Amino acid sequence: MRFLSEINSPADLRQLRVEDLQEVADEVRQFIIETCSRVGGHTGASLGAVELAVAMHYAFETPKDRLVWDVGHQAYAHKILTGRREQFETIKQYGGLSGFLRRDESEFDTFGAGHASTSLSAALGMAVARDKKGEDFHVCALIGDSSLAGGMAMEAINQAGHLKSRLIVLLNDNEMSIAPAVGGLARYLNRIKGAQSYQHLKDEIGDTLESVPRIGERLRRAAKTVKDAIAAAVLPGALVNELGFKYIGYVDGHNVPMLVAALEEAKKIEGGPVIVHALTTKGKGFPNPEKHYYAYHATGPYDLKTGAFPKSKKPAPKTYTQIFGETMCELMERDEKIVALTAAMPDGTGVDKILEKFPERAFDVGIAEQHAVTFCAGMACEGLKPVAAIYSTFLQRGFDQILHDVCLQNLNVTFAMDRAGIVGADGPTHHGLLDIAYLRGYPNIVLMAPKDEAEMRDMLLTAIEHDAPAAIRYPRGNGFGVDITDAPKQIEIGKAEILRDGGDGEIAILAYGSMVYPAMEAARSLEKDGIEAMVVNARFVKPLDAELILALAQTKRVILTVEEAYLAGGFGSAVMELLEENAMLDRVKVVRMGVPDRIITHGDAKLLLAKYGLDADGIYTRIRETIEILEQRRTGKKPLKAVR
Repeated sequence: MRFLSEINSPADLRQLRVEDLQEVADEVRQFIIETCSRVGGHTGASLGAVELAVAMHYAFETPKDRLVWDVGHQAYAHKILTGRREQFETIKQYGGLSGFLRRDESEFDTFGAGHASTSLSAALGMAVARDKKGEDFHVCALIGDSSLAGGMAMEAINQAGHLKSRLIVLLNDNEMSIAPAVGGLARYLNRIKGAQSYQHLKDEIGDTLESVPRIGERLRRAAKTVKDAIAAAVLPGALVNELGFKYIGYVDGHNVPMLVAALEEAKKIEGGPVIVHALTTKGKGFPNPEKHYYAYHATGPYDLKTGAFPKSKKPAPKTYTQIFGETMCELMERDEKIVALTAAMPDGTGVDKILEKFPERAFDVGIAEQHAVTFCAGMACEGLKPVAAIYSTFLQRGFDQILHDVCLQNLNVTFAMDRAGIVGADGPTHHGLLDIAYLRGYPNIVLMAPKDEAEMRDMLLTAIEHDAPAAIRYPRGNGFGVDITDAPKQIEIGKAEILRDGGDGEIAILAYGSMVYPAMEAARSLEKDGIEAMVVNARFVKPLDAELILALAQTKRVILTVEEAYLAGGFGSAVMELLEENAMLDRVKVVRMGVPDRIITHGDAKLLLAKYGLDADGIYTRIRETIEILEQRRTGKKPLKAVR
C-alpha cells in the first residue's frame, strides 16, 4: 500500500495531493475486499462508498467539521481512514469494531447509526446547535437514495429548507438499499439524471444571451421566466427549488477529484442547505457484489479470487426466513386474499420468493415501516389478509401505527418478525430484544413464538386466519431440520404445549420460542442429576395459558421462565403479573431468565447467548443454583450466594 499504510487519521489524508486520492481509494477498496474475505462484513454496501469517504475527509476538516453517516454499514472506508485500520480485522466480532457508527468508538463517529433515514435529522440538529452557539464548522450528512425515501428523512428535508441552515447533504445514489430502490422518489432521481442535458443547454443559452453587447444582461433576465417554466416541465425541481435546497450534480461518485470539487463548491454556498448528488455503484470494484446485491450486501468470509462462499460439508437445515417464504407461497396458493409485504428487505425476510411468484400480491414499500403498517391496515379494512415481514428491530419504527391503525381497529394484520432475539454481529441496533415488551401492552393483539420451523408454519396459518392483529417472532438462522412435509394446521390460541411431564418433580420450565430446545436439553442434563423438570412450550405470551400456569403454581416449587428478549416487560413479566393477579406469588418461586437491562454488544450469537445464560448449560446451572438456595433457606443455613 503506497499511501494507506501512512494514513492514520484524516489529517494525514489531507497532506496528499488531489491527484493521489484516487489511488488512495483503490487501496482502501482492496483492503476492504481482502479483509472481508477473511472475516466477513457489509462488503457490497461499503465498497460503493469508498470514494465518498475519501472525498469527504479530504474536503472537510474532520473531526471539527461533522460528517453524519446514514445507517453506517457503508462506512468501512470511513473507519479505515480514521485511525481504525489496524483494528479493522475485528469488524463485527465480539470485542472488536462495530459494523456501524458508534460515538463511543471514535470522535469521528459523530452520530450512532444503525437504522436508515436518520442522518438528515441529526445533521440538521447539529447545524442548528452550531448556529445557536455562534460556532463555525461544516455539517455534511451522507444519505442513500433509498434512505432518502424514509419518512423521517423527508421530514428533515422539509424543516431544513424552512430553517435555511447551512447544511450539506451528500446523496449516495446507487438505486439500491439492500435491494433495488423502489417508489416515486427513485423515479424522481432518475428524472434528475435525465435532465442534465437540459441543465447544460440552459447554461449555454444564458451565456450566449449575456454575451450580446449592451442588452445581454436584460435578455438573460427576461429569458429567466421562460427558462423557469421549461425547468418546471423538464426538471424535477421539488428538492432543488420548492423545498429550499441548492443542487449540485450529478457527479461521478467514484471520481474522487470530481467529488472533492463538488464538496468544495458546496462549502461556499451560503444561506441554506445544499444537495450534492453523487452516482455510485454498490459493490464497486468487486464483480460479485455488483451483480448479486442481495448476497453481498453483508457477507461471511469468501474466496478472494472468485468471491464464492465456502460450502458447508453437511447441508444445513433451512432458515426460518426460507421457511416463511415457502410457507407464504403455499398459503397464498390456497387463499387469494393473503398478501405480503416487506420494507426494503425482500431477501432478508423471504418475501423475494413471494414477489417472484405473486408479483401482484406482494409489495416492497422501501424503507418505510410506518407506511408499511398503515398500508396493511388499509388493505385489511377491505377484506385482505396482509402479512408484514419486518425485522423485529425495524418494526419498532412503526410503534404508533401498530397501536392506532391496527390494534385499536382490531384489524387482521399479521406481523412476521424475523431476527427476533440476539442477532449477533450487527449488534445493539439490530438485536430484536424489545418486541415482546413493546407489543404486549397493545389491546387485541395475539403474540406467539414457535419452538421450531414446523410450528412456525402452523403459527403463520393461525395468525392469518385469526381475524384480528397477530405477531410471530422467530430467530435469525437455521431451524432444527424437523419434518415440515405436513400441511400447516391451526393452533388453539393461548394454548401451551407440555413437552416433558417431569413426573413428581418440583421444577417447571416455561420456555418461549427459541428457548424451548435449550430448555429440553437442560432438563435432560438435570435428569442425570436426579432432578426431574417439566418443560412447557409456552407458544403464546398473549394470551398466556393461564389455566396451565396457575395449576403449575399449585403443584410446583419453582417455575422458571426463559426467553430470548429483554426481561423488562417480557414473557417472564407476563407470567409474574398473572400469578400476582391471582394471589399466587407466595406459593411458588418464580425465576426469570432473559436478557438483562443493558446494551448488548455485537459478536457471535452463540457466544452472546452463553454469556447471558440463555443456552442449555445456562438454564441447567440456574436451576441447580435455585434449588441449592431454596434448600439452604429451608434448612436455615445461610445461602452461599443469591439468585441472580
